[in-house]
Amino acid sequence: MTDGTSIGALWRGWRDVLTRLGFATAALDAKLLTGHALGLDTLALATREQDGVTDADALRVADLLQRRMSGESVARIIGEKEFYGLPFRLSPATLEPRPDTELLVDLALEHLPPGGRLLDLGTGTGCIPIAVLANRPDATGLATDLNPDALAMAQDNAERNGVAERLDFALGSWFEALVGPPPLIPPSPRWGGTEGGVTAGSSPASGDQFHLITSNPPYIASAVVETLAPEVKDFDPRLALDGGADGLAPYRVIAAQSARFLAPGGIVLVEIGYDQGAAVAKLFADHGFADIAVHKDLGGLDRVVLAHHFKDK
Repeated sequence: MTDGTSIGALWRGWRDVLTRLGFATAALDAKLLTGHALGLDTLALATREQDGVTDADALRVADLLQRRMSGESVARIIGEKEFYGLPFRLSPATLEPRPDTELLVDLALEHLPPGGRLLDLGTGTGCIPIAVLANRPDATGLATDLNPDALAMAQDNAERNGVAERLDFALGSWFEALVGPPPLIPPSPRWGGTEGGVTAGSSPASGDQFHLITSNPPYIASAVVETLAPEVKDFDPRLALDGGADGLAPYRVIAAQSARFLAPGGIVLVEIGYDQGAAVAKLFADHGFADIAVHKDLGGLDRVVLAHHFKDK
């Protein structure tokens, strides 16, 4: 591309390249990446189609489109993805929030009681607890993740979406984040946090009980990860994909340990793979959970397992 090329001709040229390569969303991808590279929103891109672009402009666009052709998703290239109507920044340490997960948020909003407190395990971008709290100003929560970079991104997203004052963060693997030595990130004044965080025994979750526990854990079997689409296996963090030999390892931990952190009548909601409904439901049943239901997504596939905890049973 050289001086004299218009914005409209530029993005259409890249659309044609992507189309020849078989990208199903070629036009949309070309528009979004051209607009991002040039600092133009959708309206500006449309109204300035006849404006010329410089060589530098064209090179910026080409760089982003080359990344798309390598298999990187548009959301990762832009660094942001919308989820439940809210913007979420991404990093190499986080999965992209996906529309299927919105079912879990729907169920969380339905079952979280007034003034309720939720725990989100393996939070990634923080999309689940942030979406819930953004729609429930009476609720509070705690989000955990094993990866400090993911947890920092979740904190950033909480601040961006106006729920940071009601959402705390803890670093660690599953429930170890609540009771082990990793500090809270960031230290929260509500829990008497000081510079550098708090250590085991002074975590806000020590002895704390939650009305709802949510998680979208890794659920791909280890051997299957390498067979996934390049957009996933080459750019999503493996830590957030690999669920162990059978894809069920995280569910075994969540089913075995959730009860001690749930208030009586509390609920666990976990996202699952399309073929894991029966197996995950059985794990919760084996640990004394009741009224277990498998909810299907809009595509008719098993997507979320809901399990109730009753301490008097």
